[in-house]
Amino acid sequence: MITIYDWFGYELQIKERYELIKKAGFEGVLLWWSEHFRRNDYRNGPKLAREAGLFIENIHAPIQNENNLWLDNLDGEALTDCYLQCVADCAEFEIPTMVVHLPNEDNPYNALGLDRIKRITEKAEQLGVDVAMENLRNLTNLAYVLEKVDSPRIGFCYDCGHHYRFYPGNDLLSMFGSRLMAVHLHDDNGSYAQHGLPFDGTIDWSETMRKIMETDYSGPTAIEAMSWDYEDLSANEFLHKAFERGKRLEEFRL
Repeated sequence: MITIYDWFGYELQIKERYELIKKAGFEGVLLWWSEHFRRNDYRNGPKLAREAGLFIENIHAPIQNENNLWLDNLDGEALTDCYLQCVADCAEFEIPTMVVHLPNEDNPYNALGLDRIKRITEKAEQLGVDVAMENLRNLTNLAYVLEKVDSPRIGFCYDCGHHYRFYPGNDLLSMFGSRLMAVHLHDDNGSYAQHGLPFDGTIDWSETMRKIMETDYSGPTAIEAMSWDYEDLSANEFLHKAFERGKRLEEFRL
């Protein structure tokens, strides 16, 4: 199955967005779960995606306050409540997984933060929702949480673009591959050295897909490219190109 992040760019009505995604050949979507970045009511997304015939792979929790999770104040509690609500939303909308960003390396973990993660874990276990922690510039915090929280509901979202931008010398899939729940696949040619279409940059996709498959990951091939550096393409052209790249990545999984 090939899926794509739903808010890949362009000014489109959400219904049209999902229809174009389906028309391009994708079977599923990853939903951005916040009013931030988008004008439409994101809570209508699951209904409209399913009406277009798309599987919903996961939601991405809000990121704008991600560094607050360790803070001993109302902002920290508010972010924890936000993530707890995202878990509840997954259960309500029958979405199996949520993806979340842990604080970055400038915000080291603490006991309070771990307690909050454990609250999220309890909610996820209660409701049967997977919570996948995504790699960014947060390796110390990511390693700590995955070491300290031994739950089948807490795992790893592997983002290859973030990997090669921030920690090219670390073998993240060997470190955390046993906990792999989701992938974000994009190349390093785009803005911020990431979120380009696969095969347009310098990432070795044969090697990357080989290492993903060594983890026994059986989930979708999920494209998280953005249109920022493809302004010469229409939304329809971008999606068709993205799907063709997804098919090439799928060939490495055969």
